[in-house]
Parts: sequence; structure tokens; C-alpha cells
Amino acid sequence: MVDPIAQHKTRRLPRLLERYRKDIAPALAKQFGNGNLLAIARLEKIVLNVGCGDLAHDAKMLEALQETVGLISGQRAVVTRAKVAISNFKIRANDPVGCKVTLRRDRMYEFLDRLVNVALPRIRDFRGLNPGGFDQGGNYSFGVNELIIFPEVNLDRLPNPFGMDITLVTSAKTQEEAFSLLRAFGLPFAKNLQGQAGSEAVSLQQTIQE
Repeated sequence: MVDPIAQHKTRRLPRLLERYRKDIAPALAKQFGNGNLLAIARLEKIVLNVGCGDLAHDAKMLEALQETVGLISGQRAVVTRAKVAISNFKIRANDPVGCKVTLRRDRMYEFLDRLVNVALPRIRDFRGLNPGGFDQGGNYSFGVNELIIFPEVNLDRLPNPFGMDITLVTSAKTQEEAFSLLRAFGLPFAKNLQGQAGSEAVSLQQTIQE
């Protein structure tokens, strides 16, 4: 019989979580002058949302999309449903409109690792993520036009092109702090950064390397 306590002690942490604890968190504390470890900005969850429009009425296509999003995220996707009727799109209240996954803890870090190092580099003519996607709460949202950037996608199973909205929810109190956190995780923001966010990201990278 496997000892669950021993198994927990021997499990390997996701490398981005190790990097956060060892390098990123201390660098953020130094950069923003925060001596309270619990108040240092951290990644709390990642929300993936895929809409399928008219194809939501195709049960087989919706099932294939749900399965694909599950493979991409490493967690079973749930079907999202319309809260109100939209007559122009022939959608009634409670009709399926797509799939959604909310990732936390290890799966969140593992997905982010694959996103940064595998999926985003596969985007043709990719010039970096738009640094203007932060909200006032320190969360960052962006979209990818096609799921095929993820190696898990089987084109025979899912031949139609679908995009995905990705939201990274952080505990950061400001946009600058959230930017520095995500940049340290390796998110490839566009180089034509403007304002304080760009200089703070450079400062954080220098702090980590010291």
C-alpha cells in the first residue's frame, strides 16, 4: 500500500513553482520593498475559455472540443452555457456555448510551463504578447487564434479552427507588480514596452541574475 504522506514528500514540484520560491519571490520582495512573504505577488489560477459559436449545437464537435481542452490543460473541461438568449445567433438560455477550465496549484504551473516554452513559440510571426492586457486588479488576459499551437490537438478529432482566451489571475496589487511577476515566469511580452512596466521588468531580471 502506497503511503500518501511519503508520496507527497517525494513528488517533484513543477519547475516554475520551484523557480518562483527560489528566485522570483525574493526578487519581487527586493524590487517592491515588501518584507511580508505572504504579501508578495503570486499566481493564483489560470482560466482557459474556448467558445464554439454555432458549432455548439453539434454534440460530437462539442464533445471533441471538451476532450481537446482537457488534453491541453491536463484537467477535465466543463461545458459553459448561455445565461441569456441571443436571437441573432440562435442561442437560447442554457444552450452550450463552449468549454472552460480553471487551473490551480501544480496543474497551473505545468500548463504555464508548456504555454511559454512549447505553445507560444509555435505561433507564426509571433512578436510577443501585448503588455496592455492587464486589468486594474493585476490580472492578465490574452487570446490565441488557433488551438493547433498546442501539440495535444488532434486535427482529425478537431478539424475546425478554435481560439482560446487565457486569463492569468494574480494576487498583485498593481499592474507593474503583475507584469514583473509574469515576465519573470517567462511570458514573452512584446519588446516595444512603454512606461514604468518595461523598466521594472528589466530591474527584476537583473535582480534574479544577481
